[in-house]
Amino acid sequence: MKFFKLDWWLLVILLILAGASLISIYSIQTNLFYYQLLWFCLGFLIILITSQINWRWFATRKWFIFSFYGLAIFLLIVVLFFNQPIRGARSWLVLGFFRFQPSELVKVVLIMIYASFFARRHLEASVTRNIVVSFFYFLLPAILVFLQPNLGTALIFFGIWFGFLIVSGLKWPRFLAGIIILFLIFSLLWLFFLKSYQKERVSSFFFPSKNLLGANYNVSQSKIAIGSAGFFGKGFRQGTQIQLGFLPEAQTDFIFSAFIEEWGLVGGLLLLFAFLTFIFRIIKIGLKADNNWAKFVCLGVVISFGLQFFLNIGSCLGLSPVVGTTFPFFSYGGSSLLTSALLIGIIQYIAIGSPF
Repeated sequence: MKFFKLDWWLLVILLILAGASLISIYSIQTNLFYYQLLWFCLGFLIILITSQINWRWFATRKWFIFSFYGLAIFLLIVVLFFNQPIRGARSWLVLGFFRFQPSELVKVVLIMIYASFFARRHLEASVTRNIVVSFFYFLLPAILVFLQPNLGTALIFFGIWFGFLIVSGLKWPRFLAGIIILFLIFSLLWLFFLKSYQKERVSSFFFPSKNLLGANYNVSQSKIAIGSAGFFGKGFRQGTQIQLGFLPEAQTDFIFSAFIEEWGLVGGLLLLFAFLTFIFRIIKIGLKADNNWAKFVCLGVVISFGLQFFLNIGSCLGLSPVVGTTFPFFSYGGSSLLTSALLIGIIQYIAIGSPF
């Protein structure tokens, strides 16, 4: 049976991340623990089911890929124009008790589109037409997500596209031109489109000692949680920043800080080691794959997870602006967890076809 050919190391590491996530969320907010447990159970079920689907067959059908893309765009339009805002953002599609973020689905769509696109054109990635066409694939969903407003996810969309370009052999002159264009685009966004709180988040990154009760409050409390933990932490449910409510968004944006406060530097390093091992395992599966499409899918998943990881950890440590991204398979949230599970299901399909 194909189930016996799954990459079990990948599943074991996921179980470790799931265990760490559930322990932290139980400590932070007990009622969220049961929801997260449900999402993990559904996530592992999605992995097992989707690993048995012939994804390469679907990848060769343009009607499937662009129908998937069209559905994602449609859902983004629905949440932007027809849904009520939740905490100031129109990001969630409300389905009864379940709230789903279509922007998470877009990550899967973009990886599927770019894997198919560059698998056929990886030797011609620097051709102007290919750059322009691939740019517009990410541009429309990025604009819709930016308007929600959700700057962090829009940056991840850009990162997925740019990562595919670089690995596909983007030549240096075009790379430098892209950096200049990116700087000009950001300047326009800063002058005309970014909201005041978004500007404060970016500027506070460069001036971390200012406005400690305002834009820098979250990062300041995060650093206190991490800095007071010591080698072995304060113990389960003993973190003062968490239990006294000083650390905002402890279950999502700053769950890494919450984990370290209770489990210390040792616990944090073990968590980082587990996640990096998880990433390198996906890279290894990609290198073993026997076709370009599979290699590019693994590349896209690594880029997406890697960017989310960097932005989440960077926010906790003050190494990047706070843009509200999750730590894959660790932060609380059904949308992120279930769509990430779908990506791992596709990776498992690739692993089944490329046994070690």
